[in-house]
Amino acid sequence: MLSVTHRVLKVSRFAKPFTPSLSVAYDVCASFARNHYENFPVASWLMPRHMRPHVAAVYAFARIADDMADEGELSQDQRHRSLDAWQVRLSKCVTETGKTFTNDADIMKHVSPETASQIFYALGHTIRAHKLPLSLFQDLLSAFRQDITTHRYATWSQLLDYCRRSANPIGRIVLRIAGYRESELDRASDGFCTALQLTNFLQDLKQDWQRGRLYVPEDDLSECGAVVWHLETGRFDQAWQCALGRVVNRTRQLFSVGRPLCDGVHGRLRFELRLAWLGGLTILDRLEHGSPDVFKSRPRIQKSDLFSLLWRAVMWK
Repeated sequence: MLSVTHRVLKVSRFAKPFTPSLSVAYDVCASFARNHYENFPVASWLMPRHMRPHVAAVYAFARIADDMADEGELSQDQRHRSLDAWQVRLSKCVTETGKTFTNDADIMKHVSPETASQIFYALGHTIRAHKLPLSLFQDLLSAFRQDITTHRYATWSQLLDYCRRSANPIGRIVLRIAGYRESELDRASDGFCTALQLTNFLQDLKQDWQRGRLYVPEDDLSECGAVVWHLETGRFDQAWQCALGRVVNRTRQLFSVGRPLCDGVHGRLRFELRLAWLGGLTILDRLEHGSPDVFKSRPRIQKSDLFSLLWRAVMWK
């Protein structure tokens, strides 16, 4: 999820309900999240305090798995084995109530045994405390595995299926940590999270292309006459503007699907989601009405936007 802020506070400041060993485990997760940039809220200051350690644990789990899939120095087979080992630890942490060291060689390529053990200690507690479905975490891992071998998408439906597993589980997990389990909110969250991820793809088209990935459906490129190899020279012509415009329009529709989420939750989480929703639409507006050439300028939220976004979030209609 795209967020105006990425700050994470130390768990030790708000972990009083936990045992000392659990407090340390959650603090490791928060510290890990604090040192890694990502475009969705990672226990930010707007998120309710009681949620932050649990969200940090989920983030640490997902961030390491994502890094496993993206580790270019390792073969595809090695990356798959790392994710397999990570999934085994996921299953075990649900029944384990203490910290156990993870000495699997495939995992140790990416994170120390101590850090992995602390993360799964905290994550297991979070899963049990909030009755989180393991299927949501398994969906995330399946999307990370797909990242290893799939770098382009032929159709819009294929891209949506990827977002269903790579973005939507995060929204549903956050809702359950917050205490919400209504199917209507789940549907709104899915639209919201998919829209945020697609917005991030549009922002990062240049960077993703340099890593060999392209998240604009090939059928849109074909209908607009956009030529992929033009990206090699940074040539962003009207055909590419057409293709991105099609993705922008569909993404805007998904934001509309997700809007009820901003009214369906309460407290500080509502304000956090309003800011994310407004920030995502601001970036789409800049892609549509500003400079669409993402190779020259990455559309993003500026410091000068913050007052306007905060005001609109407060005066939400």
